[in-house]
Amino acid sequence: MLRTGCQWRALPHDLPPWGTVGWYFRQWREDGLWEQVNTVRREQDRVRVGREPTPRAAMLDSQSVQTTEQGGLGATTGARS
Repeated sequence: MLRTGCQWRALPHDLPPWGTVGWYFRQWREDGLWEQVNTVRREQDRVRVGREPTPRAAMLDSQSVQTTEQGGLGATTGARS
């Protein structure tokens, strides 16, 4: 695992054939199952450390705000004569 990452053909032999595992993975990804699993796990971890299950607000730092304020139409128009 450390050498090759997670290549389908390098799955351990105690699992089903790599094509079967890949097929199920794609089906569950398309159905949104992996997103649901990640959401539940994230909420459980937040509660475990004493936080609310879901964040209530988003924060922007000053660099993000400055970046979005620059540019616009002036930056995309051609040279004036």
